[in-house]
Amino acid sequence: MALAFSPLPSVPSLLPMDDAEFARWVRLLEARTGVVVAPERKPFLVGAVRARMREAGFADYASYYAHVSAEGSGLVEWATLVDRLTVHETRFFRHPPSLQLIAERWLPEQLRDGARAMHAWSIGCASGEEAYSLAMVLDRKLAPGGADAQAYVGVTATDVSHAALAAARSAVYPATRLGEIPPEYRADYVQMLDGESFTVIERLRRRVGFAMLNLLDVAQAPLKQLDLIYCQNVLIYFARERRRELLATLAGLLRPGGLLLLGAGEVTAFAHPLLTRVACPGTLAYLRNR
Repeated sequence: MALAFSPLPSVPSLLPMDDAEFARWVRLLEARTGVVVAPERKPFLVGAVRARMREAGFADYASYYAHVSAEGSGLVEWATLVDRLTVHETRFFRHPPSLQLIAERWLPEQLRDGARAMHAWSIGCASGEEAYSLAMVLDRKLAPGGADAQAYVGVTATDVSHAALAAARSAVYPATRLGEIPPEYRADYVQMLDGESFTVIERLRRRVGFAMLNLLDVAQAPLKQLDLIYCQNVLIYFARERRRELLATLAGLLRPGGLLLLGAGEVTAFAHPLLTRVACPGTLAYLRNR
């Protein structure tokens, strides 16, 4: 989601960002977040950096770079800038084939195995729509009171953006977004607040926990023996070799029989000794070997 800001009168017009300066910002962003900004995305990065510089009162790239690179207060400003550089495009039930795979093929198998607890991880959750969609799908089949009343459901949802996580925790969305939620889920999990907004019911909200996490730090995350890892439209921002490193780490966090769901096309010709590719049209999914 692109945001536009009016420049403050006290800050002079900024000179164009040359290629060397752009490369320096690209290296900083990749080193700290793993995200790679391709040359064709230069206008996006420059626009976000310039907008935040004007808000913060910086007149040149060098002084702002020095500020965000510094420890202490610079880290606070860096977090704000990352919010501007992070794309928060998302919606409820964004990729139906992946959710259908979970509901119609994978979950029934878990029930046959006698599942009693289900822990899922939504990576790059943005403002929460994806995490709540995942929770709805799991809860409908597995949670106490659900159709099969078999298992406890919990979803951990992470992102690098403080602002996005705050919106996710509030779980308040405009009524214009209702159409994204299938009617059968809307009836069970949506509560209207007024004519212009709605929220996810409290029982489901309690099953979704939000936390800030840089995917580069995934090896240190207190997550293990996960049943489901949902990581769609996240890896595309990382360099190819970094993607494979991250996938190997994610594979190790799954319990035997656990499912890893990626965005279609995010990786090609990927194989791992712990994982078996799931044949399902329109999806990119792997099962952890038993």
